[in-house]
Amino acid sequence: MNLDIFDYALPKELIAQSPHIPPDECKLFIYNKKTKKISHKIFRDIIDYLSPNDLIVLNNTKVIPAKLSATKESGGSLQILLIEQIEKNIYYCFVKGKIKHDTKVILPKSLKATILQTNEQKKIIKFEINSDIKDYLYDIGSMPLPPYIKRKDNQLDALDKQYYQTVFAEIEGSIAAPTASLHFTSKLLEKIKQKGIKIAYITLHVGLGTFKSVETQNIKEHKMHEEYFEISPKTAQIYNKALLENRTILPVGTTVVRALESASNTQGFLKPISTKTDIFIYPGYQFKTVKNILTNFHLPKSTLIMLICALIGVENTHFCYQKAIEERYRFFSYGDAFLVI
Repeated sequence: MNLDIFDYALPKELIAQSPHIPPDECKLFIYNKKTKKISHKIFRDIIDYLSPNDLIVLNNTKVIPAKLSATKESGGSLQILLIEQIEKNIYYCFVKGKIKHDTKVILPKSLKATILQTNEQKKIIKFEINSDIKDYLYDIGSMPLPPYIKRKDNQLDALDKQYYQTVFAEIEGSIAAPTASLHFTSKLLEKIKQKGIKIAYITLHVGLGTFKSVETQNIKEHKMHEEYFEISPKTAQIYNKALLENRTILPVGTTVVRALESASNTQGFLKPISTKTDIFIYPGYQFKTVKNILTNFHLPKSTLIMLICALIGVENTHFCYQKAIEERYRFFSYGDAFLVI
């Protein structure tokens, strides 16, 4: 399991820098595992690949505008990324800029905070307000876009708050969107329901576990960060009924796959659960629940592309990615969709 086998060359111009509008008119790359046939469609055509009573599983996590600009009381600017809430108004965070222990900072709207520790890469920030900082984030924060989206400051910020969020987002907690679901519009979801296709929701708050880069040459030595996920009794019931009836189940995104695999027994049935997972899926992994996936095109050497390689094989993954490059598909978070059937 050498890290280099998950590498590939991607032209920089294929890294999507902005959302496709409307989202359901982006490209859809379809790969049939049995025939190894490739098809090229637009995303809203996905409804043609699903039958009545099939089940789609979506992640209803909601991205918070977790990226904050601040100024030190002593002078100098900082960029702060909230990672995980510890308690009210206290968060783990990353800080870009030089700070000392107990650094006092000023945020927009004259809000104040203290960065409490500096002896680790991950810091702790305490907001000095009586109300909840969450009430201010949508005014003072911006969406935590991944670093490969490179734009001028504040360019398209308003657009990101609309399009870097799924239309069914409900439960706050993510620092990144479940990007495979960004292609769904309310209109398309309604058509899917009208066709009799079932929809169930899990929650997995996307954090460092999904996006932490793999730095070990032997990928088996990589340690995933834990991420919180929840599967409700209702979702477990819907899922298990579909499994018993041998209906097609389509997980949307690697976060859904990781939640399903973390919560299932050896027969693939789910149990209601609220916990954290650090599951790492790479070639050799034996899937208990998942046969298909709707996803995006992922970064080289990432745990996400390793999951796809586990599902369809390393060679097949490279084959699909090369074809997508040749056809000028858009890659990564704001990119086009990849359906494995």
